[in-house]
Amino acid sequence: MRLASPYALVLLLLVPVLLYLRQRHTANVAVRYSSLAAMGDLPVSLAMRLRWVLPVLRTLALVLCVLALARPQRGLAVVKISSEGIAILMVVDISGSMAALDLQVEGRQGSRLDAVKQTFRQFVEGGQHTRGRAGDLIGMVTFARYPDGICPLTLDHDTLLALLEQVALVTIPEEDGTAIGEAIALGVERLKDSTATSRVMIVLTDGVNNAGDTSPLQAAEIAKALGIKVYTIGAGTRGTAMIPVRAPNGQMVLRQMQVEMDERLLTEVATLTGGQYFRATDGATLQAVYAEIDRLEKTTNVTEHYQQYAELFPLLLLPGLGCLVLELLLANTRWRTVP
Repeated sequence: MRLASPYALVLLLLVPVLLYLRQRHTANVAVRYSSLAAMGDLPVSLAMRLRWVLPVLRTLALVLCVLALARPQRGLAVVKISSEGIAILMVVDISGSMAALDLQVEGRQGSRLDAVKQTFRQFVEGGQHTRGRAGDLIGMVTFARYPDGICPLTLDHDTLLALLEQVALVTIPEEDGTAIGEAIALGVERLKDSTATSRVMIVLTDGVNNAGDTSPLQAAEIAKALGIKVYTIGAGTRGTAMIPVRAPNGQMVLRQMQVEMDERLLTEVATLTGGQYFRATDGATLQAVYAEIDRLEKTTNVTEHYQQYAELFPLLLLPGLGCLVLELLLANTRWRTVP
């Protein structure tokens, strides 16, 4: 049952106003007569006792007509759609080191963040190695020295991917860093209220936890207690990588940096929560990681959608008009007042 035009119910507020105005007009009508003393002992007839029926009929007629205007409808065809879905939260490192040019992006050398964006999009939409996550709730958190919630868990994946395109590396030195523990803690906060049976966090980073008050293992303990599985991905080549930096003259130049990755910590975090740690040393490996995660166990949700509706307003309109006609008929015959 639903109302196609629920705003019509506002007209119900006018019903008592109209009844008051009608009663006030009726009360002002009078006939001059010398004395009513002789009529004081006359018995009250049944017709007089039932005069309250007129205002009741008028009120009922108005209420039923307004309800008919709201157009109540009843669902006819029920389609049950079974969809498989889990709640997934992407936690992406946007620290300065993610600018390192050691991963492939669409066949060319690109930054780690660009590779993450490309594979994340394929993971959500589907591609050569993944089938897409159309039935999943997906959200996103980014982090450097401080975590930031970019998108809540949603089925609106177009909006999610639009927000992904706007994600950029931190440019303020004071905000640079890698607070893995704080990022996982915020991810837990975003996932804990989800009603999905399976809740998963995918943490992608290229560094070592060096900021924040919460350690990654402390955050992982909380995730484990809430039944949240954490998958960790270490992105970047082994040894050294080239990273663009701004020279004193303002120009961007490439410099070689040592790749540091706390794989032991990332493995412990994943193992503690029932997840798994992956090392992605190139774009192809990163795609394979997402393909592996894409084979996560799914839960089945059944939803009902009404596609056809039957109009029920005649069931209200006809009795309403009947009450109105009956009220007018009785007011002008048996219960007619003079003048």
